[in-house]
Amino acid sequence: MATEEDVRALCLALPGVTERPSWNQPAWFAKTLFARIWEPGVVTLKTEEREALAATDPETFYWEIPHHAGSPQLVLVRLGRISRDELAEMVEESYRIAGGPGKD
Repeated sequence: MATEEDVRALCLALPGVTERPSWNQPAWFAKTLFARIWEPGVVTLKTEEREALAATDPETFYWEIPHHAGSPQLVLVRLGRISRDELAEMVEESYRIAGGPGKD
């Protein structure tokens, strides 16, 4: 099970990442926002696989507000339902999408 502290540690381990509040929640930025605590136990990340993730496990991966629906790469992730390793992969993907090193 992943935790909010795992999110923080994984994000801050990436080059050039800064942490600052966004909407009164902890958030992490590369060139743009790539991870933010949405509510306790839930993180917002960017992914190119949002539809597939939500289709296979809607209890873990979802979006619920028009802002998320209108941003096809944003997904909400329930941390208690994924492993730290899964979280690490998703954080790295989100970081790349947001302009971190390695973005194509």
